[in-house]
Amino acid sequence: MRVLVAGASGAIGAAIAEKLSDEGDQVLTISRSGEPSSTHLVCDLTSAESADQVSRFLAERGPVDAVFCCTGILHGGWNMPEKSLSQLTAEWLQQNMLVNVQTHIHLAQAVAPQVTRTAPIKWVSLSAMVGSIEDNGLGGWYSYRMSKAALNMFIRNLSIEWGRKAPGSVVVAQHPGTTESALSKPFQAGIADGKLYTQAQTAERLIGVMRGLNAAQNGRLLHWDGSVIPF
Repeated sequence: MRVLVAGASGAIGAAIAEKLSDEGDQVLTISRSGEPSSTHLVCDLTSAESADQVSRFLAERGPVDAVFCCTGILHGGWNMPEKSLSQLTAEWLQQNMLVNVQTHIHLAQAVAPQVTRTAPIKWVSLSAMVGSIEDNGLGGWYSYRMSKAALNMFIRNLSIEWGRKAPGSVVVAQHPGTTESALSKPFQAGIADGKLYTQAQTAERLIGVMRGLNAAQNGRLLHWDGSVIPF
């Protein structure tokens, strides 16, 4: 299987790429850092030009069978998830939308020409349970929740379009579970025992779900175990 992993310099993306390689898959990677190579593209997916860059990269290597889009942001040195409406700013909301949604759009636009009736695809965008409107009973985290909800809608739309264009394609958003990483570090103190997963655990679970994706899951938000989370 030829698999494209975007956001491959992040904790989960790197673990997925390593696990896939260990299992004998041909892995292509994209990140904003690293050394360019025949299998690695250095590219900023927040840029509008990135779709063309990725498209050219893939055109030289043939269609991929599956994609993991692991790009995302939760906090930065300048901002943390909002606890109240008064902390919500246009700038931070726009940054969340750019990184958590637009990067996935640019990547899908690059991959789209390769998705055909004879070359269906499995697509997994890392999302989050907190992007579920129905599951939201706590509030807060305005920008992150809204951006992940928007990503989930994008995935639903994409699943319909590619399902018509290339029957057999399965496009999903997936909650990876809370994984030990720089992204989750500020919040780990409040995580129950046994609910903070290693990068290797998360990679193994996500890859396992990807390999077994089926038509009933198309367009859904999935938990790390493949069960459906309500939108």
